[in-house]
Amino acid sequence: MPPADAPTGPGPGPASRAGPDAEDTLDLRLTAELLALLAEEAPVHGYGPEDSGLLDRPAEWKPVTTRAGVFQLVPVRLERDLTVISRWMNDPAVAAFWELAGAETVTAGHLTPQLDGDGRSIPCLGVLSGVPMSYWEIYRADLDPLARHCRLRPHDTGIHLLIGEVEQRGHGIGTTLLRAVADLVLDSRPRCTRVVAEPDLRNTPSVSAFLSAGFRYSAEVELPEKRAALMVRDRTHRAQL
Repeated sequence: MPPADAPTGPGPGPASRAGPDAEDTLDLRLTAELLALLAEEAPVHGYGPEDSGLLDRPAEWKPVTTRAGVFQLVPVRLERDLTVISRWMNDPAVAAFWELAGAETVTAGHLTPQLDGDGRSIPCLGVLSGVPMSYWEIYRADLDPLARHCRLRPHDTGIHLLIGEVEQRGHGIGTTLLRAVADLVLDSRPRCTRVVAEPDLRNTPSVSAFLSAGFRYSAEVELPEKRAALMVRDRTHRAQL
């Protein structure tokens, strides 16, 4: 069993099993018309997908102070970050859920479509006290293939996470950073009412970390690679956490 701060793996799937508390929300299709409308709503004016506006520009999000230290999301640059991310992907605890072990070209094949994309998914390094120690994907869940298989709301924002450095796992740091990043998303994306995630149901420590970070279990989702727990952090419940 991976450590408590083990990764939550990405990936959509064909069906969902909504629990009794699942929301009656909108299932958006990834149509050309929708993407054109979003482009008009938030025109591209920068140097990469993270500046497209679909995610309110994570490159501009400020560092946050946590009990573990000052934390910041830094958008990935392939030439700078590929080696360290690939090393993390080859850790057995990470590879068990992300399934990206192998040469650097395997990791590059996962990162490049996001880096060359329209900005609906932004891969980031998590830098804690000046040291890169985690990998994150911040994505528009309502524009992701995930939206084909479970009900999501406009501007729902998803997160994938892995703690790359072994010494940072199992000490509650993952829970601390999940809470901090969820808060950062809600602070930076005023139109977003929910932060969502879909860790593998087998990864009990990861699901527990999300629960400890203020997420709630919403539904069981059947995906091609995994059976996932749809975890939701609501803006409306934020003051109660």
